[in-house]
Amino acid sequence: MPSSNTTARLSFLLLLFCGTVCSAMIVPFMGYFLVQGLGYQPWIISVYSVMAVCLTLLANRQFAQRIDNGARAFPLVGIAAAGFMMATIALSLFPTLWTVLSVGVIGFGISSSAISTMFSLGGGMAEQHGIARSRFNAYMRATTSTGWMIGPAATFLIADQIGLRAVFVVALSVALLWVALWWWTLPRDVTAQAKPAKGSVAGASRDLWLAASFVFCLSLAHSLTFSSLPLFYVQEVGLPGYAPGVAFSIKTFVEVIAIFATPMIIARFGMRRALLATTLLAVVTIQVLASVETFAQMFVGAAMEGLYYGFYASLGISYVQSFAQDRPAQATAIYWNTLMVSGLLAGPAVGFIAQSYDFQMVVRVASGVALFAAIVLLISRKKVPQVE
Repeated sequence: MPSSNTTARLSFLLLLFCGTVCSAMIVPFMGYFLVQGLGYQPWIISVYSVMAVCLTLLANRQFAQRIDNGARAFPLVGIAAAGFMMATIALSLFPTLWTVLSVGVIGFGISSSAISTMFSLGGGMAEQHGIARSRFNAYMRATTSTGWMIGPAATFLIADQIGLRAVFVVALSVALLWVALWWWTLPRDVTAQAKPAKGSVAGASRDLWLAASFVFCLSLAHSLTFSSLPLFYVQEVGLPGYAPGVAFSIKTFVEVIAIFATPMIIARFGMRRALLATTLLAVVTIQVLASVETFAQMFVGAAMEGLYYGFYASLGISYVQSFAQDRPAQATAIYWNTLMVSGLLAGPAVGFIAQSYDFQMVVRVASGVALFAAIVLLISRKKVPQVE
């Protein structure tokens, strides 16, 4: 039986990894494809992003309601994978703007719901196998971080060495593996059973949205930093063109280590204190990043960024889920939707601030947003429910 449980968990994480790689190959590439590949002005990126993200938010909400009501999740993951396949097939055959804004928006928008659905199922998987939810959240976050280490690097290597259109062909082949894993490894009757509601629903709702506000602020701070650092390093600091890639690799490597350490930190210090320390570390780290002048300083800053974001990535979702243990899928959808909205708003904010000042100012503003996240955390309910 232990061997069977281990196989089930590994199959689940492999399915999550494959779906994440698919998303990671496309999400950072679409803006590049629209501007560099199709020759349109950068504003078209916002049009695509708003349409795709809005569809993802809607899908996440609808799917979460179904999951919390006891619906089977197997078809929901299949719909997401099918949407991705549909979009990559269309763009492999007809790589045009109108394909992107029609089939691409629908397919990639719906496919992005898979991550939220899988994380919603993770709580049930943890309970079924006798694993603390915070620990299994860490496994899932490490899996998604690893997928993001591989996906973008593979995409831009293929685009550079073979061609932009080849990215969609290769993404389609990965999607076929995703569909195969979904069909053969995910149980047909898998659900995420909600626990009976406890306490005041109104109070729980208020606490849940305060937790989401905290996640929004710290995610926005990270998105502002993430979007502006490459141009800050190259254009304003004068580092070589490969420096942002090196920084990203260092950050992600440390991030994965931090994610695996999170359950131990929760057990030792408690979730609230760990989150507060992580948020204050983010404030300091972003200021360090804004002060980078040499390659060595960038190296240190990237490691610090990976440390705080790794802790936050694992703590954040457990924190939000802790305020809605009777509605885990809804809490998970709120968490992922909050991340998407913060990322969507970061783009225009970076452009406006950098146009008025510079990219260094964007990073300094991000530090202020992280400080505001700490304030939101302090005014939220002091007692955090126990995460199982």
